[in-house]
Amino acid sequence: MATVRVLTDEPYGVISPRLYGHFAEHLGRCCYDGLWVGKDCTEIPHEDGFRTDVLEALRAMPVPMLRWPGGCYADHYHWRDGIGAERPTRLGLSCDRQVLDDNSLGTHEFLDLCSKLGAEPYLAGNMGSGSPQEMCDWVEYTNASIPTTIVRERHANGRENPWNVRLWGVGNENWGCGGDYEPEHYGREYRRYATMLRHVDPKAELVVCGFEEDWNVRLANTLRDRWRLVDHFSIHRYWIKGGHGTEFGEEGYYSLLHEAEATEQFVLRTREILNEAGATKVGIALDEWGVWHPESRSWGPDGTQGYVGDYEQSGTLRDALAAAVALEGFHRQCASLSLANLAQIVNVLHAPVMTHAGGMWLTPTYHLLRMHAPHLGATAVRTAVQSDEVSPGLSALGATASIQGDATALSLTNRSYREPVEVTVSGVGDVFSARLLAAGEARAENSAWDPDAVLPNALHYAYDGPDTLVFALPPHSMATVSWRPRTT
Repeated sequence: MATVRVLTDEPYGVISPRLYGHFAEHLGRCCYDGLWVGKDCTEIPHEDGFRTDVLEALRAMPVPMLRWPGGCYADHYHWRDGIGAERPTRLGLSCDRQVLDDNSLGTHEFLDLCSKLGAEPYLAGNMGSGSPQEMCDWVEYTNASIPTTIVRERHANGRENPWNVRLWGVGNENWGCGGDYEPEHYGREYRRYATMLRHVDPKAELVVCGFEEDWNVRLANTLRDRWRLVDHFSIHRYWIKGGHGTEFGEEGYYSLLHEAEATEQFVLRTREILNEAGATKVGIALDEWGVWHPESRSWGPDGTQGYVGDYEQSGTLRDALAAAVALEGFHRQCASLSLANLAQIVNVLHAPVMTHAGGMWLTPTYHLLRMHAPHLGATAVRTAVQSDEVSPGLSALGATASIQGDATALSLTNRSYREPVEVTVSGVGDVFSARLLAAGEARAENSAWDPDAVLPNALHYAYDGPDTLVFALPPHSMATVSWRPRTT
């Protein structure tokens, strides 16, 4: 038995739609084949080169913000390769993988994709092999309106009005694949880049690259008197301790959920470091997060077992529940966490959408994100939950709630591997939506041959009195219930 109260008068802040951002890197089959099949493709239906089935799925999810072109790829990417009619074929490099990149998906195409999806673009600039001038020119190309040579070039390439891209990452993982910097060196270089970029576009929101605690402390000290140049402080967190993506038991199940819940503590510790260095107004950008199973990596625990190098992995109900656990923390930290990007959007790592040739299917994480849609732009409020523990430090029931207009949305996660939980929610009005995501096994997944194995269904509930809702959540499941005040 578990009880829940939504404390409507105890807000955390507004849940920015940016907390539900996504990530498209030129890695594996994410961009090429997953999103982009090219304008000359005749085998797969597309809109201006982008797969029609994927576009329709992403529009419905939704995708409020999209980061591109990397990831590690960003620090080898030269934006001029991806504009104009004649585009060179380059060696695409990301995560120790070499591929041929014909640059057919470039700046115009990506920003057109964002327009099709209603997504805010977030561009990651090249600090590893590029220069401040190269990145300044990219900002000018996308955002300037005065008729410079670069702006006239944009016009000639088919875009009259500027896109006004606000979010710019100054490098990516510069502690490693982005140049193997020391934090002090990177911090000084960041100051140079940021100063020049702000000259080109004072409204650009700039993202500095953080890492783990020691790097973050040293970088923050380097930037201590230059926080005016920083809008967001980037951190990444992948969950790697849950074992194989599908061949796991109870121990692996709870290990993954513990990692997901600990993400909030990583955000809190980063906030402490920033506050201690005087960066109280700088947002935290968790711009890569999610599950990275051992079959998709050659590093970390069990990282060589079955690794094939394509960065593709199964997407199970357990992965969706881990995302739900993390999102509860995102909502609690919404006053500090300014943006977040699930890695990645199609085919690679913790993808909500998968494709194979002409087929497409949606993972349980996709359905979870659709069920969370009422929270975007709403005010997060505290929930009071009473439930048993299912693993040391992990409660059986997780909850997050938000209010938008006169509607309240409550998302609940039964984290138990084996047991259902009876839930009582007090203070409920007229329910207008109640959806449940569940399956017989936590390892259940959708696939090309069984795309509807895990789908949301109606949550069956009853009223126990005028404002108390009761229902049962099966093991390893989540639900979202929405209501408005009673009118009579």
